[in-house]
Amino acid sequence: MSIQLSRRVQRVTLSANAAAKQRTNELKSAGVDILDLTTGEPDFDTPDAIKQAAYRAIAKGETKYTATPGVRALREAVVRKLARENRLIYPLAEVVIANGAKQIIFNAFAATLDDGDDVLVPTPYWPTFPDSVRFNGGEPRFLPCPLEQGYKLLPAQLEQAIGPRTRWLVLNTPGNPSGAVYTHQELEALAAVLRRHPQVLVMLDELYEHILFDGRRHIGLLNVAPDLRDRALLVGGVSKTYAMTGWRIGYGAGPATLTQAMVVTQSQISSGASSVSQAAALAAFEGGLDFLPPQVASYQRRRDTLVEHLSAVDGLELLPPQGSFFVFCRCAGLLGQRRPDGRRLENEADVLDYLLERGVSGIGGSAYGLSPYFRLSIATDDATVAEAGRRIAAACVALKS
Repeated sequence: MSIQLSRRVQRVTLSANAAAKQRTNELKSAGVDILDLTTGEPDFDTPDAIKQAAYRAIAKGETKYTATPGVRALREAVVRKLARENRLIYPLAEVVIANGAKQIIFNAFAATLDDGDDVLVPTPYWPTFPDSVRFNGGEPRFLPCPLEQGYKLLPAQLEQAIGPRTRWLVLNTPGNPSGAVYTHQELEALAAVLRRHPQVLVMLDELYEHILFDGRRHIGLLNVAPDLRDRALLVGGVSKTYAMTGWRIGYGAGPATLTQAMVVTQSQISSGASSVSQAAALAAFEGGLDFLPPQVASYQRRRDTLVEHLSAVDGLELLPPQGSFFVFCRCAGLLGQRRPDGRRLENEADVLDYLLERGVSGIGGSAYGLSPYFRLSIATDDATVAEAGRRIAAACVALKS
């Protein structure tokens, strides 16, 4: 019997991150020496105080269904967190909890998009953005932001791209995969454009807000342009800052009309998030960030190591990331060169396959909307990052023009 799949599901693809991770794991299981730089998952453990909060919740029997918008105590903690760390004031009704930031994003698009609506997505992008748009009937409109413009959206690009069906702009800072961080002046320039188009909603992905390098401090669009608050959705979570990727807790903060519609959507998809995970997230937001500076210092050290190795390679171009877990590298200069076995590198996929054979697994830039590039994660130990840099440099030196 042949199963007819919906057009909706055929418009999206398996996450490139998940596919690359699966391929890497299969090779490692087969005994192949592979350094895995695919996944943006902290190699640090969840802080012990957070785990203890989860144990206590289980012991007290807090293992039942939760309210779809999230446990009240956690939502109140998010309100306090946003006031304390982001200098933003939200009432409780404007904060919702979901099974990770991905579900917040999906719920928002499901609640607002009609077939054929446009969502502006600067490239490089996190793949969830365009596929969530497609799944909910919208059309992602890509705005290329290559290395030459620092992987950042320019005001003139935004102005030109807005049309009668534009419903959302997605803005991600610090960026995945680019590591780009918008400045106050750059955000103000984008805000000036948005003020001329009041029908455009803004999705602010700030999941890496605390993973910043070289002494930077996070600043978001709503700090620069608080007048846009009534049409912006701020997306955050616990996965990156607190090394809680598997706990699956994200939050959204935005206008009550939107957050209430997102709750309706979630009620028919998954209902409330895990009670135990919410207890852990509550402890995370209430426990402070004293543990974080040494971890960020480790990420910065790894960034410096990888950038040093790759910057010395002819044919590779990169900007040192200003935040997040990744180094994003353009490899156009390698195309046309020949491997030691004589085969020619014709495209990005050939470069990634060659590096994989040399023992380093990354993800192609086409998964993020820009090619030929590749993304490498620094969310792993120092020795792995250093050895990966050496292997990539050696592989490139072995190429022949």
